[in-house]
Amino acid sequence: MRRRLAVQLIASLFLAGSAWAVEVKSTEYLGSFAWRAGHDWFGGFSAIHVSDDGQRAWVLSDRSTLASVRIERDGDEIVGIRIVGHWPVLSSRGRIMPGSSGDSEGLALAPDGSFYISFEGVHRVARYAAPGAHAQVLPRPKAFDGLDQNGSFEGLAIDAQGRLYTLPEKSRTANGDIPVYRWNGRAWSTPFVLAQRDGFLPVAADFGPDGRFYVLERAVSLTGFRSRLRRWQIAGDTPAAEEILFQAGTGTHDNLEGLSVWRDGQGRLRVTMISDDNFLALQRTELVEYLLPD
Repeated sequence: MRRRLAVQLIASLFLAGSAWAVEVKSTEYLGSFAWRAGHDWFGGFSAIHVSDDGQRAWVLSDRSTLASVRIERDGDEIVGIRIVGHWPVLSSRGRIMPGSSGDSEGLALAPDGSFYISFEGVHRVARYAAPGAHAQVLPRPKAFDGLDQNGSFEGLAIDAQGRLYTLPEKSRTANGDIPVYRWNGRAWSTPFVLAQRDGFLPVAADFGPDGRFYVLERAVSLTGFRSRLRRWQIAGDTPAAEEILFQAGTGTHDNLEGLSVWRDGQGRLRVTMISDDNFLALQRTELVEYLLPD
C-alpha cells in the first residue's frame, strides 16, 4: 500500500515556527517487508547497501556477520529476500571477534569492490578486501578515544572521491553538534559538524547518487522508535541546504538502523532502510522503502 507522506504535520508546524531554517520535503512511502529466517546468526542488522538495480544487497549484523542477498520485487514492493551467502567479519588476525570488539555497525562499499566497516564497542573503521578477509584497521586518532562506549560509529558512508565519513551516535562537540570524521586515505579530519535536532540520534549515513549526504536518525522511548531522514549538500567542507525528508512517528517502523540511497530503473531516487531487531522476539527485521524527491 502506498501513501503520500508530507513528513508529519506536527513536524512541519514546529519547523515553520523555529529559529533554524530547514526545508521539509515530501516523500512517498512504498512499503515494508518483514524478513524472517531461521539461521542462528540472523538478526541485529545495522547496515545495508542496495545495488543500483534494487535486486541485490549486502546486509551487516552488529554481531559481525556480513550477508549477500537477492531481493525479489513485484513492481515497487519487496515480496521476498533470498540469502546468497554469509561470512563472519574477522579481526586483523583472522579471528572471530567476541563481545563489544565485534560490534559492527556501519558499511560502505568502495569502487574497487572492497568494503569498509565501522565498529562501535572499540571505536574504529576497518577495510576488507573481500567477504571473509582479514581486517585492515585504519589508524585511530586520539579523538576516537573519548567517544561514548555504546554510542560511536553506527553510520559509515563513502563519497564519489572515495573518502570515508563517519559520525558518533551520542558523543558531541562542546557546542552540542554532531562531529563528522573524514578519512582521505592518509589521515582523519573533522571537516564539519551537523546540528543535532529534537533528540534524534544518527544511526546510519550514505551518499546518494545525487551526491548529497544522507543521515538516518532514531529516537527511542518506552513505547517504541521514531525515525527521521535528513540530507545535505556538501560544498567543500560545508554542509548546506539541510532538508528533512521524513519523520515517522512512534511505532510506524521498527528500529531502523541501516540506510541505502539509490536510483531505480525509472530514474527515481529511492531509499531502503533495515531494522535492528536486537535479537528480540518482540521486534522484527523489516526493510522499509520510500521514494525521495530530487
